[in-house]
Amino acid sequence: MYAAYEALDEETKDLIADLDAVHDFTRAFGHTVPAEQRDAMRAQHPPVRHPIVCTHADTGRKHLFVNRIFVEEIAGMDPEAGRALLDRLCRQADYPEHQCRLRWEPDTIAFWDNRAVQHYASSDYWPNIRIMERASIIGPRPAR
Repeated sequence: MYAAYEALDEETKDLIADLDAVHDFTRAFGHTVPAEQRDAMRAQHPPVRHPIVCTHADTGRKHLFVNRIFVEEIAGMDPEAGRALLDRLCRQADYPEHQCRLRWEPDTIAFWDNRAVQHYASSDYWPNIRIMERASIIGPRPAR
């Protein structure tokens, strides 16, 4: 998401510099929670606001921190204008120039930093099955 941010024009960078996005886990995972448990999950994991443009705690580089899966809205923006801006920002991750592709082979291991990378598993391995194990590391909250 460094490349996605860097490729934006200066006017857009200025526009989003101080904006926050509202991230909501239920957009991605809400359907997996039984109806009788949703209120408790919502109380335990409420929507959170994060800057649209973050400065990585370790690299010091700016990157976009938005995606179509978790972001509900852009805080304080008219909903329609916010959706249009969010779509424009998310399309930055769609450009092949801003992507890395990995060709899986036996014993391949991949690591990525969720603070500044989005990932998508292409379903290109049929008839084989994909076996994945995930380990997440707790890190600092995204910051400007």
